Amino acid sequence: MNFIEELEITGHLQIIKLFRDGTEEMVYDDHNVITSGMGVGLSYFFTGSGSKNIMDYQIDRFQIGVSGPNPTDPASSIFALSGALETLEAYGGTSSKLILEEHKQVLDTAIDVSPTNKVFAVIPAKHVSRLSDTGVRYMLVLDEEACISADVGTVGSTVDVVAGPGKGALNEVALFMKNPMARVGDNASIMVAYRTFSDIVKTNDFSLVFRWNINF
Repeated sequence: MNFIEELEITGHLQIIKLFRDGTEEMVYDDHNVITSGMGVGLSYFFTGSGSKNIMDYQIDRFQIGVSGPNPTDPASSIFALSGALETLEAYGGTSSKLILEEHKQVLDTAIDVSPTNKVFAVIPAKHVSRLSDTGVRYMLVLDEEACISADVGTVGSTVDVVAGPGKGALNEVALFMKNPMARVGDNASIMVAYRTFSDIVKTNDFSLVFRWNINF
């Protein structure tokens, strides 16, 4: 039994299309995968060997991807999306309301970090809510102008993906812990939860809302 199983951390994800007229369409409702990065981050916390700043252990950022699951790795042990969006423009740039940051990312259990910066969307504090003594909800919002399929498919993807009715359909998402290693001057975020989903071609007709519950 691994560290995550011992802690009995679980998660559940809902994905909703929110249209301009206020109507909602549920497009995904199922469990997520708690990755080994959660165990790495929490081990730093419990042993006191990582950051001394509690804020560095916050799950406060996410990535979106276009490539689905990595075929060579079990989902629970991956540290990176297969096709994470790589540029600010792919996320919507200045047209979107997303808060975007570029910094390093932890790549494996050896705590190697990416040689180049990766793009992360920050989860505002107002979009994180306590459900119970052990449950937290993270609300990820891709507004109307974020991750439009035409931009996603032509810039910022690891591979040039043709998916669904349009190039660059979104189909994977991950949550990240901010900086458990306490890298000075440059965060190194680590993936803690992951989920693939059926292709969604994002347009400016709707926002895409991810309601992600994690129970510790």
